[in-house]
Amino acid sequence: MIGVPMTGWHATTHIDDLWEGDMTGVTIEGKEVLLINIDGDVCAYHNRCPHQAARLDEGDFDGEKITCSRHMWEFDARCGKGINPTGERLTPFPVEIADDGTIMVDVGP
Repeated sequence: MIGVPMTGWHATTHIDDLWEGDMTGVTIEGKEVLLINIDGDVCAYHNRCPHQAARLDEGDFDGEKITCSRHMWEFDARCGKGINPTGERLTPFPVEIADDGTIMVDVGP
């Protein structure tokens, strides 16, 4: 993680523990975070659906989209943009993979 300031960044899990096509929820500094491995790229979002705050890690991930278990809202896993409905978006967090494979997430101040 050369050149990445460590202020706000937190270690989560190791990349080997988040397989491709998998997602998991973690808590960082009291914030619920959803980690998703999409073909080796890791994305992080607030682990709550914008509709009624259901935990997204309790839903489904088909490798491309996240589906909320409560009302079946769908989101593009790569960018967080709403698929159904289209006017919604997930809140993203910056992600970096450290040299040792640790997934680092910046949840802000």
